[in-house]
Amino acid sequence: MDSSHQPVSSKSDAKPDSKSNSGSSLSIALSRPVVLAAIKIAIVVGSLLALINHYDKLADMSFRRSDLAKILLTYLVPYGVSTWSAVKALQARS
Repeated sequence: MDSSHQPVSSKSDAKPDSKSNSGSSLSIALSRPVVLAAIKIAIVVGSLLALINHYDKLADMSFRRSDLAKILLTYLVPYGVSTWSAVKALQARS
């Protein structure tokens, strides 16, 4: 990869604690920096998506269980996408 196209790193981009450079996908996904970054992204993106997709029910506070399940999935999807992206990026680095 060309050095001009490498992502800007920050303290939260630290490699996960593992014995090997490449680490397993699961150990990377469960590492503290990846989990914390994914939670932050899920809160921001999930909240925006929940407001966009479920505003009427949130405003009226009129949900059913199925609505709550949909809202939970609205947060889980960005968490999963962020985690998957981080794992692939960290694996590509090593």
